[in-house]
Amino acid sequence: MRSVSVLTFDLSDNATGRADLLARLLAPRYHVHVVGPRFGRAPWGPADPKIEHREIEGARYPRFAGRLGALARLADGDILYASKPRGTSFGIGLLARAQRRRPLVLDIDDWELGFFLRSGAWGTAGRALNVSNPNGLPWTWLMERLVRRADALTVGSRFLETRFGGTLLPHVRDTEAWDPAHYDREAARAMLGAGRRRIVMFLGTPRGHKGVDDLVAAVATLGDDVMLAIVGAPASEAARRWAGMPAVRVFGEIPFDDVPRWLAGADVVAVPQRETADTVGQVPAKIFDAMALARPIVSTRVSMIPEILDGCGLVVPPGDVRALAAAIRRLLDHRDEAEAFGARARARCEATYSFRSARATLFPLFERLAP
Repeated sequence: MRSVSVLTFDLSDNATGRADLLARLLAPRYHVHVVGPRFGRAPWGPADPKIEHREIEGARYPRFAGRLGALARLADGDILYASKPRGTSFGIGLLARAQRRRPLVLDIDDWELGFFLRSGAWGTAGRALNVSNPNGLPWTWLMERLVRRADALTVGSRFLETRFGGTLLPHVRDTEAWDPAHYDREAARAMLGAGRRRIVMFLGTPRGHKGVDDLVAAVATLGDDVMLAIVGAPASEAARRWAGMPAVRVFGEIPFDDVPRWLAGADVVAVPQRETADTVGQVPAKIFDAMALARPIVSTRVSMIPEILDGCGLVVPPGDVRALAAAIRRLLDHRDEAEAFGARARARCEATYSFRSARATLFPLFERLAP
């Protein structure tokens, strides 16, 4: 059996989630491991423990330069699969391919340069001078210029497909394992401490472009019988502020395999993306979590979210707190409609955004490239 090295740019970052997803997709046909530096104190908490992770402690340049060769040697698979055009994933893949010739595939699920453009001209100029950060703007810009050096591309959204080409591979979920019939709704509600209240859930790492402040403001208008559960939030000043609000409960990071146990308790899942340079090419993975679990979803008209949720979820203008609150209230107050949306979302996930559908795309691509 051939082997695949999946390269991620930071094993302490939630970007590990996409790398682990790629590894799970390939695991039935290849020996797979995930390789990357670890810039934080500990590996990313929700990382899949069933996947082999190979790491080297990260550092800044020039010290990190002495670790590049060792990191590339850890990527000893017959095929290299770099997650994101970053210096410590795709860049390491280019170096590993130079050491020993084998195919290099690049996966792009975010517009990485967009993350650096959100703070205006002066902020971008300052980041452009930060050459000591191995994943800073200069190196990310260089990696985007080198995208065509990859032997094949997979991309996570229509925006990225238009910008870079390649094969569309959105976030997908194992719909067989994530069958809502396998999970106890009342046990999930008890775990969330909901009591008699209806639950709106945000799942994932809360960041500014994900619109959590908009969601907190929206839920605050819905009455005392509605609570907002923010699940997966690392400790932060924002998390402490939200936790002090009467309508909000905040839960820390959870293992990836535990996600369905929490989602089962949600009456509505909210994914209130804002429209920024961060999100223009992004499709939040948590949409597919909720679809697989047949949860009613409210999201925003950003990237290809309207296409994904067409007929099986509600979408509102980004940043519109009143419209967000009205959509959530509609699903909370009309349970039959909410359940119909959830059932259609589950059916679409099985047909289009499942492991089965992704492997039908990915396996032939890798077989054509296999040495």
